[in-house]
Amino acid sequence: MIATATPPSRTRTGLRWLLALVYFVVGIVHLRTPEAFLPIMPDWVPFPQAVVLLTGGWELVGAALLAWPNPRANRWGGIAMAVYAVAVFPANIKHAIDGVIIGGQVLGWGYHAPRLAFQPVFVWWALWAGRVIDWPFHRP
Repeated sequence: MIATATPPSRTRTGLRWLLALVYFVVGIVHLRTPEAFLPIMPDWVPFPQAVVLLTGGWELVGAALLAWPNPRANRWGGIAMAVYAVAVFPANIKHAIDGVIIGGQVLGWGYHAPRLAFQPVFVWWALWAGRVIDWPFHRP
């Protein structure tokens, strides 16, 4: 008899893979076009281009750990990406408050409000997908 994952386990696995894909794509963008992210870097961040490249690498490593078929790697990937989501929050705030022009346009609060509000969800998602936490669900 072949064992199959329960629906919550499949859901968690699917959302872990989706998160890994999102961070993989964004990591590639950070590494290919770091200059696009420089305008949203807070002034107090030293060596902003190096930090953008570091965050791109961080996203790729986190994505790989989340995608790796190993629960321990997934756990570390979840922790890494939760920390990452907290670390980049100041750039998201600066982007919103300063009305930074990206790609020739200023994005309004219709973009920024959901993005800022969703940041804690990204922290939770990384921790849950990496099996660091089970909240608000319970283990069977």
